[in-house]
Parts: sequence; C-alpha cells; structure tokens
Amino acid sequence: MTDTALRLDPVGLRELLEFAAGLDLADSGFARAALEAEFPFQGEFVRAIDAAMRADIEAGKLCDRGEDPVRYSRVFKATGESMQFSADAVLMSAPGPRHTHPKGEIDLCFAASGEPDFDGNPPGWTVYAPGSTHAPTVRGGSMHILYLLPGGAIEFHAA
Repeated sequence: MTDTALRLDPVGLRELLEFAAGLDLADSGFARAALEAEFPFQGEFVRAIDAAMRADIEAGKLCDRGEDPVRYSRVFKATGESMQFSADAVLMSAPGPRHTHPKGEIDLCFAASGEPDFDGNPPGWTVYAPGSTHAPTVRGGSMHILYLLPGGAIEFHAA
C-alpha cells in the first residue's frame, strides 16, 4: 500500500475481485477461510477498505440512500473491469430486506459502533452460497458492510 487512500472502485479493489472470481462460493466456509487467509481482517488491505468506507460515509458519498437503521448505496455495477461483481455498501443497525443470492454473496463487515454481529457472525468475512436466502441482521451496534455480488445477482422478496 502507498500513502494514497484506497479507492472503492474496480481498480482499487482489483486484487480482491480477481481472487473472489476464482472462489467457489458453494462451499461458503472454505471461501470465507480462503478470503481471511488471503486478505486478513486485521491486515493492511482490509483496514484500508474500512478507512475508505468510513471516510466516504462521513463525507456523504457512501450509504447515502435509505434512512436509519439501514442506509445503502451502489459502489459499482458488475462489469468486465469488476470481474463481473457488483459492490454495494450498507450501514445498518437492524434487519434489512429479505433476499436471495442466486450466485452467492461475499460480505466484508466492519463494526461502526458498539459490538455488533452480522447474522450472528463477528466483524470480518461472511460468505453465502448460491441460492441462499436471509434477512441480513445486525445486532449489538452498527456495521458498515461491503457486499460483493457475482453478476450483480440479488433477488429481493416482497415484504
């Protein structure tokens, strides 16, 4: 890493996107362990993502849609440059909308306040297999989360 801030775009996240493109999300436990091994949660690259997200949220450039307790934004769409992943950012302190991951989902979760967990998982990597469904839930504080969706695929359920 250099002194410049990491950009939350396909260029700044290229290393992560290329690695994620090679993961089989069907084995979500293995994929999570592989992400942690390659990009440790306490490592420099992941800490730079956290810092970039915090700065962009504070500047009103990220998680600027919706309202508390769930604010969100699209970081980038699925394109060739992004290895066919889209990225969304969410700042949440309560359950979000129920949805299905047709091609899986990779989440990088950071504590924003308190001692939160995401679907019962501590801050860090969480991976959902293709076809999985959940209502993403943060308890015990708030989190900002970077979601990577293969092919940009997500299906929201009616409330």
